[in-house]
Amino acid sequence: TPRRGTDGGDEQQQQQQPQHDSIPKNCILLKNEYFSINYADCCIRWGLYESANRFVGWPIVPGFDVAGTIESISNHHDDDDEDNTNNRNKNFRPGDRVFGCTLFGAYSNYVLIPKLQLRRIPNGLSMAQAASLPAVSLTALYALDLAGHVSRGNSSSSSNSGSTTTNTSSRSNLSNRAILIHSAAGGVGSMLVQMSKLLHLHPIVGVVGSTSKVAEARGLGCHVVIDKSTTPNVWAAVEAASPQGYGAIMDANGVSTFQESYNHLCPTGRLVVFGFHSNLPMGRSVLSPIEWVKMAWKGSGMPTFDPMDMVTSNKSVLAFNLSFFSEESKVVGELFEIICGWLEEGALQCPRITEMMGGFRDVGMAHELLQSGKSIGKIVIKI
Repeated sequence: TPRRGTDGGDEQQQQQQPQHDSIPKNCILLKNEYFSINYADCCIRWGLYESANRFVGWPIVPGFDVAGTIESISNHHDDDDEDNTNNRNKNFRPGDRVFGCTLFGAYSNYVLIPKLQLRRIPNGLSMAQAASLPAVSLTALYALDLAGHVSRGNSSSSSNSGSTTTNTSSRSNLSNRAILIHSAAGGVGSMLVQMSKLLHLHPIVGVVGSTSKVAEARGLGCHVVIDKSTTPNVWAAVEAASPQGYGAIMDANGVSTFQESYNHLCPTGRLVVFGFHSNLPMGRSVLSPIEWVKMAWKGSGMPTFDPMDMVTSNKSVLAFNLSFFSEESKVVGELFEIICGWLEEGALQCPRITEMMGGFRDVGMAHELLQSGKSIGKIVIKI
């Protein structure tokens, strides 16, 4: 298992042998076969990820997404720990192929994980594809939930018949259903585009950082794709795509776009924030003192939103980070069920994946590729 002994570059990666102890209540020991790389992992390495610092500290094993086979299962469980909304995480058996999220620790051969955070891998989905999905799909769906377009608590499945019916109707009747998605060809962005299409949002406008990503975003379902590298005035193009503004804008960019994103909301529009990529360095393994100064300078330019103006303009700003959702297992479970239903129906496709076969030796290379901004979709590593 690779651990980070202290914050810094890839040279801080260390190896630790797993220890197989008794399985705690309501937990499963997973023999991990694939894990995916998220930008949050780079932030953890730099010591910039608040939940990692608060809940774990140093040393730490990064990673959220896992896919593998069940090694062993706890013999003790609470009845109230069962997720009563589905059968996908019940009656697990050793050898079952499963995927899910862990609160750190995914860069491991074995992961001890609460069973509520796992689901069986749907038929037709490879282990690598499954590993690419949990964090990005849950982030995307909760963002759309905050935007008012997800009906939770209405998904159902029939394990006997093998059929699945998922209620994906929007719970809102807002007149403006336009959505703007930044980084539309990335991991979360690729999920947001597909889910927006499933939820009948229109137009779906995606912003990408290079021409090589335009076809990907359009293929996912964007009605309009704006290429920042070739568009002289991005915000003029954003306005032209939906002159009445946007009912929802999904933005993980940070200081570079937050204010303009807010400005392009329509009345009743919601800006949903789940990251700050432009505040952070790109293509850097180790943060030099100059990089820290740059981050502080960028942070000083973060916009502030006046509550009185928000009331009169009728706009909202909402923000979240799923790594703080350890007490919200039922909410996450409901979202996971909707995602699994879509996957089983073939309505939701996994992101394009870059699969690395070198195990833990490839972690440094994977981080560099992600930090370069040149990756499309998700990077997964086979152990």
